[in-house]
Amino acid sequence: MGRIKVTDCGIEGLYVIEPEVHEDARGYFVETYNYRDMQEKGLDMVFVQDNQSKSHKGVLRGMHFQMRHPQGKLVRVIRGRVFDAAVDLRRGSVTYGKWYGVELSEENKKQFYVPAGFAHGYLVLSDEAEFCYKCTDFYHPGDEGGIPFDDPEVGIEWPFEKGMELMIAERDRNWERLSVSKFAF
Repeated sequence: MGRIKVTDCGIEGLYVIEPEVHEDARGYFVETYNYRDMQEKGLDMVFVQDNQSKSHKGVLRGMHFQMRHPQGKLVRVIRGRVFDAAVDLRRGSVTYGKWYGVELSEENKKQFYVPAGFAHGYLVLSDEAEFCYKCTDFYHPGDEGGIPFDDPEVGIEWPFEKGMELMIAERDRNWERLSVSKFAF
């Protein structure tokens, strides 16, 4: 019971989750997900798909969402370090267009819960990073939407390092700005 710490990020539904880590001379053990512990903290989502990706330093993936089949995501890093960000796209939300970011790493073992109705993305800060996430809905090809990672009206403060060479997918360079698309869930 209660083996996780849940921190509200100031945007309804968005949470940083810190599991209890047991370390000794042999290494460590961490329970990365326990439905009962999550439910006890008021997080009652059901996950249907797990994904994992590996990326190199300077890769920026995002800001993505699924339009007709929105997904909640519980994200974490098992190797390396990333800056992870989410933007509220929920119609009528008092925090519509606001963002929150957190560093996730193999050292801090933090997780980030991004609910359905948010755009999500991350920047790899280490030489390589392995990123894992659980989803509340299945991936539907052709259903992806996005906003630019550098949308000036959103203003995400990415921690770009001096001399960092960004690697961004072509589709992520061509999303319409939030104020132009007016997309909302």
